[in-house]
Amino acid sequence: MLCIYNSNTDPYFNLAAEEYVLMNFTEDVFMLWRNNNAIIVGRFQNSAAEINLDFVKEKGVKVVRRLTGGGAVFHDLGNLNYTFIGPKGSGDFRTFSEPILQVLNNLGVPARFEGRNDLMINGQKFSGNAECIAKGRILHHGTLLFASEMEDLSAALKANPLKFQDKAVKSIRKRVTNISEHLHKPMTVSEFTDIIMEHVSKNTVNAVPYAFTPEDIRAIEKLRDEKYGTWEWNFGSSPKFDYSKMMRTSGGNVEVNLFVEKGNIVKIKIFGDFFSRTDITEFENMFVGQPYREDSIRNIIESVTLDDYLCNVTADELVQIFF
Repeated sequence: MLCIYNSNTDPYFNLAAEEYVLMNFTEDVFMLWRNNNAIIVGRFQNSAAEINLDFVKEKGVKVVRRLTGGGAVFHDLGNLNYTFIGPKGSGDFRTFSEPILQVLNNLGVPARFEGRNDLMINGQKFSGNAECIAKGRILHHGTLLFASEMEDLSAALKANPLKFQDKAVKSIRKRVTNISEHLHKPMTVSEFTDIIMEHVSKNTVNAVPYAFTPEDIRAIEKLRDEKYGTWEWNFGSSPKFDYSKMMRTSGGNVEVNLFVEKGNIVKIKIFGDFFSRTDITEFENMFVGQPYREDSIRNIIESVTLDDYLCNVTADELVQIFF
């Protein structure tokens, strides 16, 4: 088994690294890694419906879609991630989680595997796991909340479910806890990382350390730039959904209703008690076929004399309603 400590904290790079290893390595792999502030969205989720957009924009949080299913999770540098890659059938959720539980139990932490894919301490969740299969190999990965900022975690994932109607997988929120709160002796996340890597290395036959080569890094960066760092992958591949939001503006109540498919607006209706000098349908048609992303929406709004369509409504107010 190749044991990799990936020190890169760019979430786009790290998700690309997982796919690169899955698709190109033949050896079993164990990898530890951390992301700077990011929301990692499940493969089949509607990204827009899982995030608090205002918080994401204010804090510069990156939103990245992963290969595996399940719910959205918030990553910061207080969260440690682990990845196992091996032949299909080489393990399941419980068996891949066992080394993590062994480490924690050795440290005196009463961690247990519960439910479908959760690791718990005294009824509180500190880890979620997910997996996928490709080319006859399985990728299993999980989060380990060690010393994460819980307020940020809660704020980042606090989306308003009433705005969205879709069939995408929704995240189920559970009471969560940090591992560091249950340790008998304080330690840093780096020290905890070393303990896990040492445990897996010592208890796995033919385990050897591996560092990404310059060739590996170039290939991962290419995958990052062409896939994981793109709007098309992270938002455009969301399942189709309906979106609705009403807001009181300086020009009256304005309600925007959208139908979005493959990341593009396919239908839109704007309602409200605002005044308009021109048929609003003409304005609505400008958005059809356009990507559901803030820069595209803002460009359209600022390309017209908005007062002709929505009297006294500002561009900033209308953008806010769209999201």
